Amino acid sequence: MEQPNNLKHIKSISELMRELKLPAPLHPLVGLVDYNQVSNENFPQGQKISLDFYKISFKSTFKGQIKYGQGYYDFEEGGLAFLKPKQIVFSPEDTGNYEGFALYFHPDFIRNYSLGHTISQYGFFSYDVSEALFLSAKEKEITANLFASISHELDNNIDHFSQDVLVSQIELLLNYSNRFYNRQFITRKAVNHDIIASLDQLLNNYFKEEKSLNNGLPTVKYISTEVKLSQRYLSDMLRSLTGFNTQQYIQNFIIEKAKDKLTTTNLSVSEIAYGLGFEHSQSFSKLFKAKTAISPLEFRKSFN
Repeated sequence: MEQPNNLKHIKSISELMRELKLPAPLHPLVGLVDYNQVSNENFPQGQKISLDFYKISFKSTFKGQIKYGQGYYDFEEGGLAFLKPKQIVFSPEDTGNYEGFALYFHPDFIRNYSLGHTISQYGFFSYDVSEALFLSAKEKEITANLFASISHELDNNIDHFSQDVLVSQIELLLNYSNRFYNRQFITRKAVNHDIIASLDQLLNNYFKEEKSLNNGLPTVKYISTEVKLSQRYLSDMLRSLTGFNTQQYIQNFIIEKAKDKLTTTNLSVSEIAYGLGFEHSQSFSKLFKAKTAISPLEFRKSFN
């Protein structure tokens, strides 16, 4: 029976290899694919695909675009992209030429290891594809060597230590990716500061237009949608540049707004809380004191 919305659901790495017309994986829960060995014609153009396992895509060179979700990712310089289980991707709509590897591993492969518990901390698995990792020449070399080590281990005969070694190699790849993303946040400061400026303007308009009266406090989901970034990428970017995640950044902005109203108006604390989008003034007072160490009334008195 055809799946909803023409979605191709692939449950195992062995099934994926059959779809790609490649030999069965040496280990049923992990597989490495050389892009030179597969054809874009294995799936219809624009086919929706959902995998029950993780994917790390390393394209050392690429000419063309790949569609993920509703956007396109231009791998012109090569880079890394990450997918978590159940995330929907699209098969290429063109036949761009690229080289590199795709590493697939099932959650069960890492379940009994510490990585099985910590993998959710690698936020880039929740990034949009437009937020993929662009690699410098040195980073590309390091990544290529890591994939070569994984390939070498998979080519060896499976023994008692194979899984331990492979999980360690995957974790090393993820840790390097964390480092590379942090570098990307820093080296793209100009672009990221433009995003922060847009975020500040968005929050200013939110309260200026009194959207808080109807919609309540601005949410992380609302903010990330408006600035066209995934929630996780925006939060990680802000933490890298400001030390605060998105929720904390919004809260700090609200406290500054509250301070302005406490010092320039005669509005009561309850009126200020309501105007900022709080349902209960007690919640506002609790947040204010947590951020400033004094109550709103004490803050107001300190200016009188």
